Amino acid sequence: MHAPSIETWPIAGMLREQRMFKKDNIDVSFDFTTDTPEYWDGFWDRNNGLGAGGNDPDALSKTLQKYHQALWSKELPNGEVMELAIGKGSSYLTWKDFRFGSDSITASFRYNKYRDMLQQVERALPNYKSFIESFLREACTIGGTIIFPKRMGGINQSRGWNPYIKDRWDLTLECIRRYYCGQESPLSDVLQDDKKFFDLFVDFKGYVDFFYLQDCVSSDYREVKIWLDEDFSYHPLPKTVDSYLGWINSNLDFVRNRNERIRKACQS
Repeated sequence: MHAPSIETWPIAGMLREQRMFKKDNIDVSFDFTTDTPEYWDGFWDRNNGLGAGGNDPDALSKTLQKYHQALWSKELPNGEVMELAIGKGSSYLTWKDFRFGSDSITASFRYNKYRDMLQQVERALPNYKSFIESFLREACTIGGTIIFPKRMGGINQSRGWNPYIKDRWDLTLECIRRYYCGQESPLSDVLQDDKKFFDLFVDFKGYVDFFYLQDCVSSDYREVKIWLDEDFSYHPLPKTVDSYLGWINSNLDFVRNRNERIRKACQS
């Protein structure tokens, strides 16, 4: 009896699928909520009426996982070539002894403790639910996501828990800038724990350029563009309807610009 051909093994099919996906197949307008099971089913019934997806695109969108693999499998600023492998669960993406997870860059702050502010926003808009849904569909494109080392208490979790960051991407990136400059920040400890990851990019410019984050920084890379006035204050969330809408617009402007950078990079 002959042993089955390697072509019939499940792992061979997975590897073949990984090899076949090319960067020039990336659609920067693809909405990852659309291939996340049950994301929109009962959306507004969850989170005490504030809305939440049935599942997380960062974990269950197969398209997002393939896009991450294709985009970040390239030469690193330190000269190594990162070649990501697709896996499951805690092995979402792996390379050498690194394990990576996907993380959303954008945030709409639909927290129960922030309900009063969200209700003010709802009263100010003709259709608040459509506004949030439209934001999420655009934010859940490749320009609104990134990868971080995946571990308990890592960057992804810490930037959400930290009361001086509260999931704000601009402040997260400012912490990363300060890390490379040897300066303290609210995320100093967690960033230092991932020193091996950040060493891959050599310096802040290397990190920014690798992940197409140029629209978040000044032309000389010395400053991060802060999207709200609050800078490392306690619970630095928008305090008025206008500042909340300004925050949302800053998120979307960034996603659109980054999507265009990614589109050009994939076609070059």
